[in-house]
Amino acid sequence: MKVVNLRKEGWKREPELVRIKNRGQGLESKFAQSVLEIIENVRNYGDSAVFSYAKKFDKVDLTPENVKVSDKEVEEAFKKVPKEVVEALKFAVERVEKFHQHQKENSYFVTEPGIVLGQKVTPLEKVGVYVPGGKAAYPSSVVMNVVPAKVAGVERVVMITPAVGSLEINPYTLVAAKLSGVDEIYRVGGAHGVAAIAFGTETIPKVDKIVGPGNIFVALAKKFLFGTVDIDMVAGPSEILVIADETANPDWVATDLLSQAEHDELAGAFLVTHDNRIAEETVKAVHEKLKRLKRKEIAEKSIENFGTVFLTRDVYHSCQVANEIAPEHLEVATKEPFALLDYIKHAGAIFLGHHTCESLGDYVLGPNHVLPTGGSARFFSPLGVYDFVKRSSVLYVSQEGFNRVSGPARELAECEGLEAHRLAVEVREAIKLVAKSLERV
Repeated sequence: MKVVNLRKEGWKREPELVRIKNRGQGLESKFAQSVLEIIENVRNYGDSAVFSYAKKFDKVDLTPENVKVSDKEVEEAFKKVPKEVVEALKFAVERVEKFHQHQKENSYFVTEPGIVLGQKVTPLEKVGVYVPGGKAAYPSSVVMNVVPAKVAGVERVVMITPAVGSLEINPYTLVAAKLSGVDEIYRVGGAHGVAAIAFGTETIPKVDKIVGPGNIFVALAKKFLFGTVDIDMVAGPSEILVIADETANPDWVATDLLSQAEHDELAGAFLVTHDNRIAEETVKAVHEKLKRLKRKEIAEKSIENFGTVFLTRDVYHSCQVANEIAPEHLEVATKEPFALLDYIKHAGAIFLGHHTCESLGDYVLGPNHVLPTGGSARFFSPLGVYDFVKRSSVLYVSQEGFNRVSGPARELAECEGLEAHRLAVEVREAIKLVAKSLERV
């Protein structure tokens, strides 16, 4: 791991810190044209293009008859998954649902003489959830993307996940889908799968919003299709930042850093500490543990690319550094973690205390693990129930209410030079004047 000293003036301009702050930029131009071509072909040729790309990229023969996963396949999946895993998924679903119930929004109305104003909250009708496929299984990703949609009241959740090399879908993914409330599953993925549910094809339904993680092709497809559908966010490689003081356990910190490094060669693992001993012992522990990891090659590349220790002046300076990086996952491994909460401004999820490892949040604590990456925690939030509803303004004005607000509205229309806007008010004022004249008679 690189060790970078920030105990100096102008630390924000330190090249390695700047490089990490800009980590979310760069890959788009390399793949953009290919993704745009895929999207255009799916738009124009529907199933034909989707099935052709599935053959090309996933080496699987899809047809209108087999692209949808059957109920029988889902039932069979439960027989293949160990009972303890099924129970663990049920436990996770229950906790995630309980937490997200608190995020539900209600419609409301406010009144004043002659005027009723409000907001109507309506669930989205159809949501698409992308789940990575292939050899890897991420049932927790299914839970985190589907459960808040169902809590929000979404009628139809459509899941897509690629079948790679054969028609079989990972049974853990299917069990998680059933327990979380998925309504339909299609064995298609990649940019072509994203385009399919964005536009709709002969056999794959169109949705209103697409959520869920994927590779660079999936991320770019979602980005380019934003506007045709809504999306959750454009997610990049996973990342963790640990703020540690002298009370931290270097062995624990090292393991937590590697828990993200093993995800992806481009994943970020950052330690921010003012304690030299913690820095030295954590670096040593990281390299020792790397030797024993099953995903050693991936984790080693990740640590080589983005594994960094930042040395700070004190814990408050550490919080400043964390705010500059705005990490997806932020662990606060200090003696009094709650005392630092007000100093943390930018993070997707904040894990307080030595026992609150990020892995617990990934699976069973309840808050969503779909989080902003690449510094976008400055302006994005975790996925939640609020992402699966839309809000409509509701307005009612009686004659009395009109009389109270029409004058200022007419004046503003006049100053903006919008004649029809002004006339729309004046024609109603004319009726008011006629009514007054009749009263005099």
